[in-house]
Amino acid sequence: MGARASNHTLALKLSPGVCAKDFDDGDAKSTSNKVLSNYIQLMEKNKTETTSRERHLPARRSFLKHSALTAMGLALGGEMVFAEHFPPGLNPLGLTSAGFEGTLPGKHPELILLNDRPINAEAPAHLLDDAITPADRLFVRNNGIPPEQTKIDLNNWTLTIEGESATKPQVFSLQDLKSKFKTYTYQLTVECGGNGRHEFNPPADGLQWSLGAVGCAAWTGVRLRDVLNAVGIKSNAQYIGYYGKDTHLNGKPDAIPISRGVPMDKALQEESLIAWAVNGQAIPWLNGYPLRLVFGGWPGSCSGKWLSKIVIRDRVHDGPKMTGSSYRVPCQPVAPGSKVADEDMCIIESMPVKSLITYPRTGATIQQNQQLPIRGHAWAGEYSVQAVHYSIDFGASWQTCILEAPANRFAWQHFRAKISFQGPGYYEVWARATDSRGISQPMILPGWNPKGYLNNACHRIAVKVN
Repeated sequence: MGARASNHTLALKLSPGVCAKDFDDGDAKSTSNKVLSNYIQLMEKNKTETTSRERHLPARRSFLKHSALTAMGLALGGEMVFAEHFPPGLNPLGLTSAGFEGTLPGKHPELILLNDRPINAEAPAHLLDDAITPADRLFVRNNGIPPEQTKIDLNNWTLTIEGESATKPQVFSLQDLKSKFKTYTYQLTVECGGNGRHEFNPPADGLQWSLGAVGCAAWTGVRLRDVLNAVGIKSNAQYIGYYGKDTHLNGKPDAIPISRGVPMDKALQEESLIAWAVNGQAIPWLNGYPLRLVFGGWPGSCSGKWLSKIVIRDRVHDGPKMTGSSYRVPCQPVAPGSKVADEDMCIIESMPVKSLITYPRTGATIQQNQQLPIRGHAWAGEYSVQAVHYSIDFGASWQTCILEAPANRFAWQHFRAKISFQGPGYYEVWARATDSRGISQPMILPGWNPKGYLNNACHRIAVKVN
């Protein structure tokens, strides 16, 4: 799989009144790295000398702190405004680098490739600026190998509904689904449970997703509940599980890469779909063509792709990736780095409240006395978003954004604001959403968990004011 390293330390987007600056220059990057190295050395020196020279601590610490901030200001291209509020242990966003980019079939060339076997890729935040996510910008999360695209036969693709709690098992063709049941379209937010995993410390196992494993597209299909009701649901039904036609990495035909599911109450919601189209077109191959489940507001792993079978269970589904620690978090908070027994882990259901700034791209440069327009999306799993705020002083104060209502339940909500800055320097814009229960995003990181799930920390972008 062709992948190339990206040299961008700050990705920039042009807009009226907003200047773009290219940070790709090799010499500039080398200088920035040297300055950053000096900054880190100064901070380490600060730690060492403040423990060995207690009698001279106030003056020495003041000198080292000033030197470190000066070095960081050089690396950032300007003084860090509100530096006194910057959280300890956090790296300035302006010093981070991008990952890898690779071209995938049916996907935007700027998607970031995390893995090529199985294929997994995410969108940088700026690619998610559309109100409805274009299909070529939807993230790709696969546990196995998709069926060969050229061998998918729509005329012979079938969906079997069976299981201990199915009254009368049946097999449906694609045409049966399209002709026997009413068709619906909903905008549904689908997010990987591990979105944002790379920010956890100590590092968590799994793909190191940044922020782009999320999207909200317009999915078209039939309600899962209509199909289940046609088969008949026994009174002891507790869960549904899915099986797809993707194959295991080990190549064994009887090995199943993933088979997850949801409780019956989620399966029977109006917006839970068996879908064959997204944004009015066939589902992209890497996102489950020709048939998949879509459950808005729950981990994307619940929404099985290349769907071929659904089982109605009389128990919690126990397929691969449903047991052990997969898509589970500790039932009770644990200390970072803790080992947690499988029996003390609980299945993830509703995703937490979260927001994403999609415009401008991080690294925007504006002139003093100009306002900076921002916009983005917010979502909250089974709940709605009641407010979004932004901060330019690292969370010391918050201002209200304009927030739109969702198109339907489980659709993300759009927010916007115009920001004024007090003077030149380096800033970070942070966004924080609050859900309908009054629960807000944590400023930096939520509780640590071994698998790095459910990171809903505030999203932030770097801004320089000249």
